[in-house]
Amino acid sequence: MEVRILKDKTAMSKAAAALGADVLRKVLAEKGKATMVAATAPSQFEMMSFLIKEPGIDWSKVTLFHLDEYIGLPKNHKAGFRLNLKEKFIDRLPSKLAKVYFVDGDAADLKAFCAEMKQIMAANPVDLAFIGVGENGHIAFNDPPADFDTDEAFLVVKLDDACRQQQYGEGWFPTFDAVPTHALTMSVPRIFKSKVIVNVVPDERKAKAVKGMIEGPVTNACPASILQKHAHCTTFLDEASASLLKK
Repeated sequence: MEVRILKDKTAMSKAAAALGADVLRKVLAEKGKATMVAATAPSQFEMMSFLIKEPGIDWSKVTLFHLDEYIGLPKNHKAGFRLNLKEKFIDRLPSKLAKVYFVDGDAADLKAFCAEMKQIMAANPVDLAFIGVGENGHIAFNDPPADFDTDEAFLVVKLDDACRQQQYGEGWFPTFDAVPTHALTMSVPRIFKSKVIVNVVPDERKAKAVKGMIEGPVTNACPASILQKHAHCTTFLDEASASLLKK
């Protein structure tokens, strides 16, 4: 894992978008198509605004996988990741994507949905994944202790209180109790299979998780620490999120 520390969130977001755009242009030039994963969180929104403006990307040749979603949350809820991904990214692209695979938290049969997504992802290797890290060190909704060994592409998970508190603290829900208790998430091993990972982690409130991710041991107690082992992961930090790292 390579670590890049930029002055502030804007500089970090712009640099992350530029790297991701370079990857997409290269893959599209080589293969004529590309597959990417996008996370939906405040940490990603500014990066997305820069990525949308990057030239030379034929988005009509790009397939997009959605990373995670709450279970049982209405599709039009302001905290819904599908809604935010659509409004912040998909609808603002200059052309329609080749295909979008949303995580369906309303699926009548979650087990069947996960099985279907396992087959789809096996047929569509991910060239580029944009992800972030939570205050508790999670990637996607893989809270600690995360499953590093599953062969499933998507999992039904119970959200821990630290994760739910973060969602409440970010203003997505009126009360802590209103935050859903369960979610569908892309698994850690499936994220790790992405050929290139661009990890975007701003803000001082993430500093403790960042320290564990970069300087701590690789452990499922800090799920993001697995990224230390990825050959082509670049983590982008601002000075605030990097504030606890050894100089």
